[in-house]
Amino acid sequence: MAAIQITDVKKSYGALKALDGVSLAIEEGEFFGLLGPNGAGKTTLISILAGLNRADAGTVSVRGHDVVSDYRNARRSLGVVPQELVFDPFFTVRETLRMQSGYFGLKNNGDWIDEIMHHLDLTNKADTNMRALSGGMKRRVLVAQALVHKPPVIVLDEPTAGVDVELRQTLWKFIARLNKEGHTVVLTTHYLEEAQALCNRIAMLRSGKVVALDTTAALIRRISGSQLEVTLSRGELPPSLRALVSHPEEGENANKFILRVNEYAEVEPILAALREAGAEIGDMQLHQADLEDVFIQIMEGGK
Repeated sequence: MAAIQITDVKKSYGALKALDGVSLAIEEGEFFGLLGPNGAGKTTLISILAGLNRADAGTVSVRGHDVVSDYRNARRSLGVVPQELVFDPFFTVRETLRMQSGYFGLKNNGDWIDEIMHHLDLTNKADTNMRALSGGMKRRVLVAQALVHKPPVIVLDEPTAGVDVELRQTLWKFIARLNKEGHTVVLTTHYLEEAQALCNRIAMLRSGKVVALDTTAALIRRISGSQLEVTLSRGELPPSLRALVSHPEEGENANKFILRVNEYAEVEPILAALREAGAEIGDMQLHQADLEDVFIQIMEGGK
């Protein structure tokens, strides 16, 4: 049984197709990344998963519980950290988490609340009113709210957007621990280095469709090679190499070129072409491809 099963989900807003036949199976215990540009359909999909929105067609289930016909059990299995900062300004941090426990019918949940606050560095803010917290602290409380009922499936929608490095490190340490303990984690983020470091498998959405789905390592190997960064101290890049330029530079960096290479054996012919053209290399670095390179290629329509 999959932790999350999404089958041919469609959702339109007028003429706009937010989701156009999305199908995904996320297995128990995975750390899964859901990536895509703004407007790709990520938040719409999460809203349907959480029961906050209704799909026009298709089915979604959480641990075998349909999010429409078996909403109560599906929601109990799920903890969602929303992208927006939504909070009740009339309660303290501890009161907020106790109320959240009550929504799930949990009594005597104080020990787990204390543990969550400890791991998210909220203990010294436990009796502080929510409206007095900074944006970063409010986001920590949102994470704590999502975890208060110990959900087996955790969905994080841009959890570190606009927050400090300390929170990012604290959050990922705690979430990684929960994942190792068996919790399924689904992450959407614009910080692609986070997704590359944390996610075992990744799906990329573009215009409401899944355009890539594979392990992180396989995506990087299959879709993008390495990059050869060359800075010329004299001469120009010969026309035969201009087709390899992936990121043209301008201004002061006009003599720096980033060339796509698929394997190390392609480096020597590039150097030979530069020598033949009379160009001299001032600096050269070979960079291994990363998830950002993959993302850019896919979003531009490359394979």
